Amino acid sequence: MTTPLTIIGHRGARGVAPENTLAGMEAALRLGVDGIEFDVQQHPDGELFLLHDLTLDRTTNGRGIATTLGFDALRRLDAGHGERIPTLDETLDLIDRRCLVNIELKTWNGCADAVARMLQQRLDAGWAADQFLVSSFHLPELLRFTAALPAVPVAALYCGIPLAGSEELRALGSRQAHLADEFVDADYVAAVRAAGGRCWAYTVNTADAAQRLTDLGISGIFTDHPERFLPIPVPHAPMSGVL
Repeated sequence: MTTPLTIIGHRGARGVAPENTLAGMEAALRLGVDGIEFDVQQHPDGELFLLHDLTLDRTTNGRGIATTLGFDALRRLDAGHGERIPTLDETLDLIDRRCLVNIELKTWNGCADAVARMLQQRLDAGWAADQFLVSSFHLPELLRFTAALPAVPVAALYCGIPLAGSEELRALGSRQAHLADEFVDADYVAAVRAAGGRCWAYTVNTADAAQRLTDLGISGIFTDHPERFLPIPVPHAPMSGVL
């Protein structure tokens, strides 16, 4: 499928390699994605790590709530095919400005501030603010992130039609919404676009779905299978700047 859509690898490229792992990030990069989305949680020890669920059962050989396990023990778990749960720092080192980085905040009570501190270190080391995008369903946490690091753009995540309308984005300091593909509403998308923003949709894995969403005004998709939309992988060179 030839498409002008922005293609974002979902949790790396979870249809190709274990989700939220370094192998998944590398797979997405090899496929030539425009960006990579992954999920970040904060451990009580203060470490930032990649995991979608609050529990370990689905994606690792561990059991129970992730943050109740000591961080060293968490890191020894198998996250699929021998992969380990990576830290945010390791993940950014791997991506190294080769594509857009979309960090989804999965926990609260300090996660936003911790991510902001780490991203500020990357900005100080030569990354550009627009090489990052921070998103969350937990909109108060998104507000906290914006207060801590206003230079980095944010996107509001919704699992249904946003009842507050497109004006909520302005209150969040955002110009971007990420919408569940089955709830994309053309009027909402048009209102966001009229205000100078954009809407992306998740999780889109077929050409037919991508076409339908394009017709509704969606300009980017999160996909488990970037290879279905990027049939000719292209090499990535690090973006300009010194790290």
